[in-house]
Order: sequence, then C-alpha cells, then structure tokens
Amino acid sequence: MKFGIFYEHQIPRPWSEDSEYSLLHESLDQIEQADALGYDYAWEVEHHFMEEYSHSSAPEVFLGAASQRTKNIRLGHGIIQLTTNHPARVAERVSTLDLLSHGRVELGIGEGSSVTELHPFDRRFRDKREVWEDAVRCLIPMFSKEGWEYHGSHFDFPLRNVVPKPRQKPHPPLWVACSQFQTIEMAGRRGLGVLAFQFLGAEMAHAWVNAYYNAITKRLDRLCDYEINPQIAIVSNFMCCESDEEALEKAEGSSFFQFALLFYNRHGPVVPGSISLWEEYLGWRETEEGQKVRRASGLIGSPKTLRERLHKFSASNIDQVILINQTGKNRHEDICASLDLFAREVMPEFHAMEPEHARWKESVLSGEIELEEIDPASLTPVSFQSVDWKKAQDAKADAASEDGA
Repeated sequence: MKFGIFYEHQIPRPWSEDSEYSLLHESLDQIEQADALGYDYAWEVEHHFMEEYSHSSAPEVFLGAASQRTKNIRLGHGIIQLTTNHPARVAERVSTLDLLSHGRVELGIGEGSSVTELHPFDRRFRDKREVWEDAVRCLIPMFSKEGWEYHGSHFDFPLRNVVPKPRQKPHPPLWVACSQFQTIEMAGRRGLGVLAFQFLGAEMAHAWVNAYYNAITKRLDRLCDYEINPQIAIVSNFMCCESDEEALEKAEGSSFFQFALLFYNRHGPVVPGSISLWEEYLGWRETEEGQKVRRASGLIGSPKTLRERLHKFSASNIDQVILINQTGKNRHEDICASLDLFAREVMPEFHAMEPEHARWKESVLSGEIELEEIDPASLTPVSFQSVDWKKAQDAKADAASEDGA
C-alpha cells in the first residue's frame, strides 16, 4: 500500500491578512517533509469561490513550487477541472510541470462539484459529465501528437502542435474523481485510476474494488486512445499521535472537510462574507449526526490503532490511502509531527506489502483471479453524504419562525 497527502488549502474564518500566505508556505514545508520521509504522493485539488473550504484555485502554480522543493514524491492534480479549463491550457501546464518535476506528475481530471464554481465559467451543472467526456477526448492526444485537431460538441480545436510535451510518455498517469459507487464502475470502464472522495469503511472499500476491477477487465471502453491506469486511492481523515485521545484532540476539526464540501454541494452560491462556515460547523459538530461523522472519521489515532485499521483496508486491495490532515484549524506543527510519527512507526510495514499486492493485481488483470460481484445496496458507507443538510436548515427556519411568533 502506498500513501499520499492531500491539500484543499482550508482556511476557516476569521482570517488575518497573512492567513493565505502562511498556509501556502506551511503546506510547501509539509510536502518537503513528506518527500524526505518517503511518502509516495502529494495531491492538490482545484476549486473556485469556495470560501473557507478550499482556497486552492491555482494548483499548477502550487505544485510547480513543490516540484522545486522535492525529489521523489509524485505530484498529483486531484483534480483539474476539465469543465472550467480549456484542454490545450491543461496540456500545456501539465506538460510543463512534468518537465520541471522530472516526470513526477499524476493527472487527475474531474467535472467540478457545484453550481458555485461552474456557473461563473458559463458551465451548467447538468452538462458537466458531457463536457468532461468531450474535454478528455480533446485533451489526451495533445500530449503525444505533433499535430492534433478536434471537433466535438463542446470543444472545437484547429490543427496545432501543443507544446511542450510531457516527460512521461505518452502522458502522465490518468485518474478521475469518484464519490459514488456508480462513478467507480464508470472509472473502471474508462480505464482511469480512481480518486475516491468518499470516506469508506473497509467493507465498502472491498465492494468498490471489486466493482472497479470487474469493469476494467470485462467492460473496458476508453474515451480515446490512452494508457489505462488501474489504481484505486481512497481518502481518509488523518492524525497520528502517541495516543488515540491526543489524536482526536489535535484533529478536532477533521470533519470540517466533509461538512464544508456538503454545504457547497447542497446550497447555491452564498453572498461572499455573509456566513462563517466554521461557526456553522461548530454547531453541527455537536449534533448527533456530527458526532457520528467524527467518530467514523478514518485514520485518527495512535500508531497501533492506525495499523489495525490499515490492515482492513489492505485486505480490500486498495492501492493508496490519501491522508488529509490539513483540514479545519489543524495546526502546522501537529501536522508535521503526525507525518513524522506515521512514517516511522506505521508506513514501512505497509510499503513492504507492495510486491504481494502487485502480484494480486497482475492476477486480476490477467483473468487468473475473478472477483465476486458485490451489491453495494447491502453495505453502508461511512460517508459525509448521509448528513441531511436540508432537514437541518428546515429545522432552523421553523425555530426562527416560532421565535418570531
């Protein structure tokens, strides 16, 4: 099993003049440390206009800086929004980053998550899958063909040579963001690696793995000519300390990630500065639902606890766990200490299992091992998606009405 770290660049209110400045430089320090400690991947998201939740609107700039402070760690776009970026600009920036990093780029591609960030770029939420598929067909040949033109339903590109070309041939490994069981199956059919942005228990992870490999081995249907990337990475909240109690305390805002993402998914655009998402979160965190999400929040605990939980994920045959501890108001010094303790006391054991996992994957892809089809309806995911925001907002409105009466 491999391990990645992940950045949304979350900055809950209240903000100071230096909040964004400090956070970006602290994040670069953390990635440099992770590289020295032997972590495998550093992932950076792309979001727009999502105050507090994600101030990461220019991942290519941030990863370019990270490329000059690291030597081995893979630098992942998790993801680039193909709905709000022209394919040619994506190819140019990704290729440049791949050259600067000596061929360490992982290319995650996605659709965008809400009307808040799609509509200002004249993209309709209802069209995002169709636009994404058209963009993939337009984009991927740009990495290898000296002359390429494309005439699709959303992108019309005249004959040009998109330069520069990436260090990795024919292109960096391709991934797609997934948060539902149905998109896992889609990723398998398309031959793309999975970035699973849902907080899964080991049992559900097993079902996702089976569905993915059954799709990639039995129903492969690529959008165009590209190298398949059969990998599954699963996101988990993370804090590693000497005791479970200390880890829970230092990851006090860990579930802010789930809360804030769901807020923007469920709500239309909010007036800038009109709401403190952090204050809303503190209230929700004390509810029964908030406590439930926090208790099921992944890899937060002592090295012993994390080893036990990771062995369950290892049995599900996932390839990578992406660790998120830059969330809420987690402190830089606690994040650095957590990365160090995990790398010393947990990570080596699971890195040593890589050859065995590689043999399993080869047997699955060759057809030597056939995986069981599992009905996801029989399983209950550990997911932020169960939080009923509409119900909570209706209850708030009812209470306000009664107070007014």
